Amino acid sequence: MASGRGDEVHRVLDAVWRMEAPRLVAALTRIVRDVGLAEDLAQDALEAAIRQWPDAGIPDRPAAWLMATAKHRAIDALRRRTTLQRKAEEIGRDLELDRAIAPDLDAEIDDEGIGDDLLRLVFICCHPVLSVDARVALTLRLLGGLRTDEIARAFLVSETTIGQRIVRAKRTLSEAHVPFEVPQGHDFEVRLASVLQVVYLVFNEGYSATSGDDWVRPTLCEDALRLGRVLAGLVPAEPEVHGLVALMEIQGSRLRARTDAAGRPIPLLEQNRARWDHLLVNRGLAALARAESFAGAHGPYLLQAAIAACHARARTGDETDWPRIVALYDALAQSAPSPIVELNRAVAVSMAYGPEAGLELVDALAMEPALQAYHLLPAVRGDFLVKVGRFDEAASELARAASMTRNVAERNLLLERARAAGEM
Repeated sequence: MASGRGDEVHRVLDAVWRMEAPRLVAALTRIVRDVGLAEDLAQDALEAAIRQWPDAGIPDRPAAWLMATAKHRAIDALRRRTTLQRKAEEIGRDLELDRAIAPDLDAEIDDEGIGDDLLRLVFICCHPVLSVDARVALTLRLLGGLRTDEIARAFLVSETTIGQRIVRAKRTLSEAHVPFEVPQGHDFEVRLASVLQVVYLVFNEGYSATSGDDWVRPTLCEDALRLGRVLAGLVPAEPEVHGLVALMEIQGSRLRARTDAAGRPIPLLEQNRARWDHLLVNRGLAALARAESFAGAHGPYLLQAAIAACHARARTGDETDWPRIVALYDALAQSAPSPIVELNRAVAVSMAYGPEAGLELVDALAMEPALQAYHLLPAVRGDFLVKVGRFDEAASELARAASMTRNVAERNLLLERARAAGEM
């Protein structure tokens, strides 16, 4: 086999896997009722393609080939687990068994019901029986189609650590007998909140990395956006889902402007807004409008998206509607109270009504336990102190903030600002 042909096969496989892995695992989980086994079967199909396609050629319908191969392996696994007849009775409501045993290779993965399968898989990956770290790792693996080494690089932990998280997560789900179903009623709302939290955690780690050399990791933002858009298609009547998509679209539009050529962070009000991705801005504003079209109280993601929209609509930093942002933070503090919301509100208040007003609010947060290790508290306070002319105090606060962050780019920026304050 020529090297060029092998490279082409791997490129096609990588693209197909990224797009189809979640659908594949979701459909297989419906068949075998075990997310760990379903992923193993999907991986077996991928490995079979890696072995066979270089010699046999790329199938006309690669996704259908993977599904057919995985379904054959699923049936074999069911035969080994128990008799086929007994298992057929257990899964008869979900699977046309004859079709599973002898799938049509000319047909793509059946879209009928696949949305429900994906939604069930989303809720399994983000089940509260798992830790938040495990939910993130499993979501990126099963729904994002990322390899273990890719997840490890994204979160700057060892591949072994991520691998163990994923293995433990699948074992926990199996031992807890988590059903392959969409929760109902109040449980749906609670579980949906967990799903949205995981997606936004992934996005935030890409938007403002907690550690490492780089301040932004665009690929993580892209993964989160893809998951958010899929989720919006699966539960189109949930305003908070559209609110989260709007928030990520608008914030994601700034990624190219958030760092300079050397990778140094550029604060929001200093960014070149011509470098913002205005296609993403428009998509975000459209998603926000859709979220706001639903009746009822606005949730935290919708409110945060509305705040982001205030920045997106301003042609320059000076045109930002800060009183409107303060009002939105007031609503957010009612909807989802937290010290970090109060800190962000203090920034908005300082911009709307002066640094003294902001400093008063920040000083009131000084003893807040949740913010004791949060580097942005002294960073924000240092900025306010510069604006009111208390330069020595500002330099000390900014240096303290630099010592608390684990992100190299952000630390360097804070140290530069501390030195500048000390020279004033």
